[in-house]
Amino acid sequence: MPSRKNPLGNHRILVAPLDWGLGHATRCIPVIYELIAQNVEVWLAGEGPQEAILRKEFPSLPFLSLPGYRVKYGRSAFGLIKNLIIQWPSLLRAIGREHRWLEKMINEYHFDAIISDNRFGLYHRSTPCIFITHQLAVKSPFGKWTTSLLQRYNYRFINRFAACWVPDKEKGNDLAGDLSHPKNLPAIPVSYCGFLSRLKHFELPEKKDHLFISLSGPEPQRSLLEDKLVNQLSHYNGTAVIVRGLPNASRLIPSTNDIHFYNHLPTDQYEQEMAKAEYVISRSGYSTVMDLAVMEKKSILIATPGQTEQEYLSRYLAERKIALRIDQGEFKLAEALNQAANFSYCKLENTENKLSGIIAGFLSTLKAG
Repeated sequence: MPSRKNPLGNHRILVAPLDWGLGHATRCIPVIYELIAQNVEVWLAGEGPQEAILRKEFPSLPFLSLPGYRVKYGRSAFGLIKNLIIQWPSLLRAIGREHRWLEKMINEYHFDAIISDNRFGLYHRSTPCIFITHQLAVKSPFGKWTTSLLQRYNYRFINRFAACWVPDKEKGNDLAGDLSHPKNLPAIPVSYCGFLSRLKHFELPEKKDHLFISLSGPEPQRSLLEDKLVNQLSHYNGTAVIVRGLPNASRLIPSTNDIHFYNHLPTDQYEQEMAKAEYVISRSGYSTVMDLAVMEKKSILIATPGQTEQEYLSRYLAERKIALRIDQGEFKLAEALNQAANFSYCKLENTENKLSGIIAGFLSTLKAG
């Protein structure tokens, strides 16, 4: 049985992201690097594409197999909502299973703490567990009453944790609006740690008429958007790089001289390709939004139909002139680029990140027992 501490006497902490798209895994990357910088023995858990991304970024870290929630999307906004309602009982069972899994893993590997990115079952009665989320408020498609009900239900789970870390700035310089700054906060301590992005801003000359397209999210919506964009790019006179968001895929789409396809890119390459693009086209998933803010890129956001969080984020950012939003059903590449050329983009002030201090404070509480 593994000892409670590693040979250097450092804390052993498990980090586990949700399997709902790739963003939960990518925004854990800066958290993991900061933990390592502060001499923590980090373990990881997950499966599928999230596991592939984290293993590529941290090949030497121990990894535990943890099944995800495996949410299935519909082909339309209505289909997504219907599928989520149908899958609700199985989601609750998955949360129960991962809670029992954690009890077993703590008994076996003696973790000093757990960091859960939106995995509701990873709480423990005697081991400090941190919950990472930007979505304290949950937007419902059925009006304010159900939104309030969902928030109370959300807090029932969040309040089982020791603390909540919110990957956003304080209000006024934020990215997530009401999602991360509701009127009432959870009963546990809440810390705003700033944008969590694996990317770092640096200057590269932008290439005119060059696009960076980042695809992500569950099927079938990822493929539906990909097909739409690929068809329209066939008539585009500029150049483009498309990252398909499929780190486990073996099938490649053939590239041309002007259009290059990648299933996945490591962080440094992803960073460089985004930096030199004139415009970035992507979903309005929150982790992607944080990447865009850190890189200070002009973007065109396409929310996943029926995903109320993404629809809210794209509207909120468009109202603040941080990004241009276009509905998936109405998207036409030539028109979108014309709108972007005439859009008054505003840069978001990139203030200091508080993650290092928050983690240092948390580790101090662990040392104090």
